Amino acid sequence: MWPVVARRVVALTPEILFVFALVLAALVFFATEPVPVDITALGIMVVLLVTGPLSEQLADLGLIASPLYLLGSAETGPAPELGIAGFASTATITVLAMFILSDGVQRTGIIQILGRKLAALTGDSETKQLSATMGVVAPLSGFINNTAAVAILLPMVTDIAHKGKTSPSKLLIPLSYASMFGGMLTLIGTSTNILASEVARDIANRDDAPVGSARLADGFSMFEFTELGIVVAIVGFAYLLVVGRYLIPERIRAREDLTEEFQMADYLTEVEVREDSPLIGQTVRDALVETDFDVDLVQLVRGDEVFLEPLGPKAIQAGDIFLVRTDRDTLVELMDVEGFDLVPNFEVTEEELEQAETDENLVEVVVAPGSDLVGESLTSMNFRQRYDATVLALRRGGELIRKRMDNIVLRVGDTLLVQATADSIERLDVNRDFIVAQEIERHDYREDRIPVALGIIGGVVGLAALDILPIVVSALAGALAMVFTGCLKPGEVYDAVQWDVIVLLAGVIPLGTAMQNTGAALYLADVLVQSADLLPEIAVLGLFYVLTAALTNVISNNASVVLMIPVAFDAAARLGASPYAFVLAVTFAASTAFMTPVGYQTNLFVYGPGGYRFSDYAKVGTPLQLVFAVVTTIGIATIWGI
Repeated sequence: MWPVVARRVVALTPEILFVFALVLAALVFFATEPVPVDITALGIMVVLLVTGPLSEQLADLGLIASPLYLLGSAETGPAPELGIAGFASTATITVLAMFILSDGVQRTGIIQILGRKLAALTGDSETKQLSATMGVVAPLSGFINNTAAVAILLPMVTDIAHKGKTSPSKLLIPLSYASMFGGMLTLIGTSTNILASEVARDIANRDDAPVGSARLADGFSMFEFTELGIVVAIVGFAYLLVVGRYLIPERIRAREDLTEEFQMADYLTEVEVREDSPLIGQTVRDALVETDFDVDLVQLVRGDEVFLEPLGPKAIQAGDIFLVRTDRDTLVELMDVEGFDLVPNFEVTEEELEQAETDENLVEVVVAPGSDLVGESLTSMNFRQRYDATVLALRRGGELIRKRMDNIVLRVGDTLLVQATADSIERLDVNRDFIVAQEIERHDYREDRIPVALGIIGGVVGLAALDILPIVVSALAGALAMVFTGCLKPGEVYDAVQWDVIVLLAGVIPLGTAMQNTGAALYLADVLVQSADLLPEIAVLGLFYVLTAALTNVISNNASVVLMIPVAFDAAARLGASPYAFVLAVTFAASTAFMTPVGYQTNLFVYGPGGYRFSDYAKVGTPLQLVFAVVTTIGIATIWGI
């Protein structure tokens, strides 16, 4: 037991009030996302940077009593270097390097090879499919970023479901949740762990660090919380196999083809261009631009030839047969005004949407975090011409949209039903704006580099685990080795990094510094500890887990860590408890957000492809969150003590 810090009420200073106002504004912006979360984080950083100098000017003019030093002090003045320190943070650089390492592994194709072998073993057994899904993603997420692991495995899991006649909905939430279990197996499993280690280390090395902080002076080691991570993963597996699977609804039925899944029968039909059509002689592109109808020309049949995108340059001829996407009412007007006749006895199937050869050209495409499409519409992005692809339908959670899609503002996790040629689909698959939600034939995997890539990952982990090199150094060395050994090409390094995550990390780190400098963290710790006077220490520890988990389900998990770890240090000091235990509780809680689709990127990845509703996450994830609160709290107390 560490000495108890005397209980006292921390005075609410203007600096603390300003920080709380900034935190509140940040929480609202993170939760509602009027702008992307990385832009919000950048805004936080700018506010912190300008507050000191501006408040000095206002104080000199007599407009405020005294300057507000959020990053700095009255003795030293504003400290802008603290505001931009997030860009030089070892956490930010380590996460950047881990993105590169993950991409190097992905480009070898080893995950896809593993997926094909699993699909052959699981058959039509839902239990086997569920076990295989979680059994692959959890250990994989321990050694490559868990967000990347889900992005890589999502097509594999979707294919396993379809081949086994199982609803993808039954497997995709477990895929996301199990990636979070796996992320807690090692330090590098998730960016949250790396950030928590850095924030805790910085606080533990301050001159005014709470008693008992020395254990965190070097941050977390590679396998520091693996023991508890394994326990948590086993409990999570058991919950999903025994209870969770029955709570997960079948939002998407097991299907034979995508046209059935997206209920396209009433929106796709074939029409023939009449001799008197005013469109004859126009290109498809001009015809689409000039028409006021909500219609897409999807496929052209001219004699024995079938044409897909790009259709834009094709001149329309009499007798051309077009597969069109539109609704029935529009079709009647279209036939009359544009000179089309309905092709009789047409019934749409996925085969009707395929080329004469065996190339698949109908796929689900998920809008990825950081995509250029986020905040844009299909029209503003000129999607059809830019990607040589036609969007037939859009699914947002459980909502299906099959008409008037062109001006809908796209969000992360939206699923597009896209028709394109095999070459265009392969280009979509390598484009970081998208996740193609099914396996496609790729010809650019570097399978001969598989042993090399795995060896590099092993070297990075081993060097850090044995304390031969700091994790940031070994990760950077490994990223460079991926390029030197041909696992990655130099130009691919920049594409590998999720820059929005890097900016988010760099932007929120100064907020934690401001909370510590101003005493805001200490004030919040006082409030929490005083409200828990009647509770034993282990219950207060559990309370920290629950509060952090609740926060993480609404805002960014990285922001939760930055906000709660300083409070955890001060609360532990007030209680005379171990700061290490409280920081661990925050770290585990921030990496396990089960109750909402917005709490963690992996939940958003599967939101559209699974056809889920917002409430599905609460239904399945709330009991699991409570189970984890109990297991994690007891685990920390048992393994490390409080």
